[in-house]
Amino acid sequence: MSTENLSDVTTGTDTSPEGSDSVEYADSRDTTEGRVYTVSGGDWDDVVADAQHDERMVINMGPQHPSTHGVLRLVLEMEGETVTQLRSVIGYLHTGIEKNCEYRTWTQGVTFVTRMDYLAPLSTEMAYCLGVEKLLQIEAPRRAQLLRVMLLEINRIGSHLVYIATGGMELGATTAMTLGFREREEVLHLLEHLTGLRMNHAFIRPGGLAQDMPADYHEKVSEFIKTMKKRLPLYDKLFTGQPIWRNRLKGVGYLPVDACLALGVTGPVLRSAGLPWDLRKTEPYSCYDEFDFDVPVDNGADCWSRYLIRVHEMHESLKIIEQCLEKLEPGPVMVEDKKIAWPAQLSIGSDGMGNSLEHVKKIMGQSMESLIHHFKLVTEGFKVPAGQVYAAVESPRGELGAHLVSDGGTRPLRVHVREPSFVNLQSMPAMAEGGLVADVIAAIASIDPVMGGVDR
Repeated sequence: MSTENLSDVTTGTDTSPEGSDSVEYADSRDTTEGRVYTVSGGDWDDVVADAQHDERMVINMGPQHPSTHGVLRLVLEMEGETVTQLRSVIGYLHTGIEKNCEYRTWTQGVTFVTRMDYLAPLSTEMAYCLGVEKLLQIEAPRRAQLLRVMLLEINRIGSHLVYIATGGMELGATTAMTLGFREREEVLHLLEHLTGLRMNHAFIRPGGLAQDMPADYHEKVSEFIKTMKKRLPLYDKLFTGQPIWRNRLKGVGYLPVDACLALGVTGPVLRSAGLPWDLRKTEPYSCYDEFDFDVPVDNGADCWSRYLIRVHEMHESLKIIEQCLEKLEPGPVMVEDKKIAWPAQLSIGSDGMGNSLEHVKKIMGQSMESLIHHFKLVTEGFKVPAGQVYAAVESPRGELGAHLVSDGGTRPLRVHVREPSFVNLQSMPAMAEGGLVADVIAAIASIDPVMGGVDR
């Protein structure tokens, strides 16, 4: 293979014929560990250089700004109150989650990916586990699949509530924040009861679920549905008919369907432009094709349409959760193959930590081979056949896909997540340029990005 057009990574210079005379693109210094390059804020320098006009100014909004929907930095070039140029600057919440997965077993990877989109952690777990199961050529038991759907829809409601709460507060509607987080507490209390954790659950595992639902799950979920059916109409009363709320969102952040498709935008933003693309309907997974629900669509292609769609989606999620309760039957929640099934059916000891004496006695009382197997499965993990797959789910923000590559070992060779927040954020300049700086806030809120997913 010819290497004449490749960059020389040792010097940071372009070694192709055209670039042979180029200089190093960043300041460097030699250390005991090798050469280190220092890259400074070139983007800011470029923007300021471009804006050499008396009537224009360049301002930084974020990353600490309370209305940039997270640690997002926006560099705005403005002429009066009008935004003439916008740049999104990301990376302030970078965690290296995808790279970390390469140093853990396939099951341990769930603990990492769940921390990407921390408002919809179960969606990321679902996409990742569907990918692992596709590589293993296995399918989770029916009860596990139905419970996954139920958990995903409970999580979707919680995520949309945060959108209304934070978006409302960013636009000055503090009551939205109070009510939105009140209802989200109901969601988090229920998820904690069902999975053991309020967030970052790591409950969906390759092959099924970590464990079955508690004995009173039916009663608790039914209570939740009843509570939400009573409270969701309050949002229509408080916001949908409210003239100030409508005027702040209507006609703002316009992004038509052709622009959405060109930028790869999915989720409520795409459906607000009139395209009913929802993976739960178009490419069903985990029994979604058995459920009766609607995909809310609007053709306003603005912040107002996105608000209406998300409120409507919460009602549809409640319908799906109700159907889950009707369809659920007793059965396993993990595949029977003991070479894959993570031994997670554990009971807690009297100190609230560790395993109960009964569980320890059960493991120790079995054969030495079973104890060795238990130890090796937990420490080394199971092997996954070599190959690569892409598995996608419909997260509250759009198409969330996991691209997994295996070399046949007990750890992933490569994990990459197609995070909808990251892709959708590309639409910010198209939505905001030419509009007022006050409308930038509404546009960000309508995309509903989660920076943990953007900067993963």
